Amino acid sequence: MHILLLGSGGREHALAWKLAQSRCIAEEGGTLFAAPGNPGIAGHAQLVTLDIANHGEVAAFCAAQSIGLVVIGPEAPLVDGLADSLRASGFPVFGPSRAAAQLEGSKGFTKDLCARANIPTAGYVRTKALDEALAALGRFAAPYVLKADGLAAGKGVVIAETRAEAEETLRDMFSGGGEVVIEEFMEGEEASYFAITDGATIYAFGGAQDHKRVGDGDTGPNTGGMGAYSPAPILTPQIRGEAMQRIIAPTIRAMADEGMPYSGVLYAGLMLTNQGPKLVEYNCRFGDPECQVLMMRLESDLADYLLACAERRLGTMPPPKFSDHSALTVVMAAEGYPGTPQKGGTIGKLDAAEETGAKVFHAGTSLDASGSLVASGGRVLNVTATGQNTAEAQQRAYEAVDKIDFPSGFCRRDIGWREIARTG
Repeated sequence: MHILLLGSGGREHALAWKLAQSRCIAEEGGTLFAAPGNPGIAGHAQLVTLDIANHGEVAAFCAAQSIGLVVIGPEAPLVDGLADSLRASGFPVFGPSRAAAQLEGSKGFTKDLCARANIPTAGYVRTKALDEALAALGRFAAPYVLKADGLAAGKGVVIAETRAEAEETLRDMFSGGGEVVIEEFMEGEEASYFAITDGATIYAFGGAQDHKRVGDGDTGPNTGGMGAYSPAPILTPQIRGEAMQRIIAPTIRAMADEGMPYSGVLYAGLMLTNQGPKLVEYNCRFGDPECQVLMMRLESDLADYLLACAERRLGTMPPPKFSDHSALTVVMAAEGYPGTPQKGGTIGKLDAAEETGAKVFHAGTSLDASGSLVASGGRVLNVTATGQNTAEAQQRAYEAVDKIDFPSGFCRRDIGWREIARTG
């Protein structure tokens, strides 16, 4: 079977690395294609040039290459309806429809669905008008959680500590139009919980904890994620069961009942409150950088499960298996991130890093005119290692980080700190 993977980031490099190990590629002569890919993905897949926004062009490539499975990595093509177009052309796709992808594409849509399905989440107000939003602040206590309604690459959320800051943020958010969701601030610790589904059967697909803030000790502005580890022991069996029964399963049922069956991976950002887990938000794709640590722990054949979801026969498969070992990834970012990153910085000695046993996933790299590897984005590398526990995985990941020559890069030095503090 031939597979087409769409995307170019660290998440897609991790997926490509794991898909290349699948039986259909590694043993049965299938080809893994990736569009557009990146220099790291090129080590596992044949890179092709496709305009992902041109659905007809992607479908024509799939037909010419007899593609048996399309895996859509990032959220934008899903929200744009690429999965619908390819399914209409007869190709199995791992990823939700345009309608189902509203769970990520519109925070207001998700909050309204939660209200209808009695899914535990923060209280909220959804508004398209600045005057209404400013007045609605009076219904909430500081700090204020303000969210742009649409896609924002993981950076569309502002937590304003004061009323004045909230008002300024709202004016900025509404300056370009659109819609804003104001939410009650939830106290607790955040964790990421994943499930795969074909719209009927649902299987848990691991948990992780991300580190959103740019600086050590969870300081500074939010980013797309500066590192992650899996498993997240704070997601106890009881919490995982409650999250599945009260949040994820009711969401899948509600989507089906409303004529928008959800197929693909559903990533629930959870707040672990004193009242139990509550939904922060959904993503309709694998997390980044959570995907990297999940793929390091996954023992099952990834292609088999993605295809089973695409063909709506997940119930014929056993639950996926994961290693009991821990995995931890450290994001190396370009100076200036999450503002304007410094692009073009040279990167070297990745081989030395991987000789430690770590895996370096490329998130924002390219080759310059001389063929040298350079930074081309904000988050540039994901240095990922495994160990018997979080502390050992952390030690191995930073050992690999310190081998890399990336003068214009930086990273947090405390990924995994919460779990390590808990366990000593």
